[in-house]
Amino acid sequence: MDNEQTGRPHRLADASEPSALTVLSGLSGLFAEENRLRAFAAVALGAGSDAQVAEAAGLSSKETAAALRRLREHGVVTSEGGGALVVAHDRFRELARAGRQAMEAADGADAGDDRAGVIVRTFVKDGKLIRLPARWTRKKVVLRHIAEQTFVPGVEYPERTVDEKLRAWCQDGDVDHVTLRRHLVDLDHLRRSGGTYWRPAESDRAGIA
Repeated sequence: MDNEQTGRPHRLADASEPSALTVLSGLSGLFAEENRLRAFAAVALGAGSDAQVAEAAGLSSKETAAALRRLREHGVVTSEGGGALVVAHDRFRELARAGRQAMEAADGADAGDDRAGVIVRTFVKDGKLIRLPARWTRKKVVLRHIAEQTFVPGVEYPERTVDEKLRAWCQDGDVDHVTLRRHLVDLDHLRRSGGTYWRPAESDRAGIA
């Protein structure tokens, strides 16, 4: 088969420092361990050295060293110029911004899914294509829906089978199956070689739609 495809940071980040989103996702696990939580609280209350943290938190030297190492790795505790331990307040502000941005991105993705659903429901009724939208962006949404609902990626279909499947979408509609098939091929939802058609996996598509 022929497979030819027809705002602004406050400081410079250390290369070894984990990203804000990585830290944000791991904070619950970080502070779920009691020794790390106690060590962090001690630093927040003014303990500036390992010994002071150990005394304030009631931890052994080994426990303190392990807890502070993890807190430093996550960027939530750092050292001032003189070496005193401090809470990295700038880091928490950075994490707050990252959290807001992640939520906004998720909301935007959900909104996009909702818009696509509205478009499909407008032009497809009871599994039948009423008509294709005039606007190209909406047309691509409807055609993608038809391709995903009709053809399994990687499965080969003879042209006769493709036509039968597409005729089922076109009953009582304004679009014939030949036009629909042509659109699906043009948008790379279907590929063909001779009389055989197949739907490529998303990772193999040309990125047209």
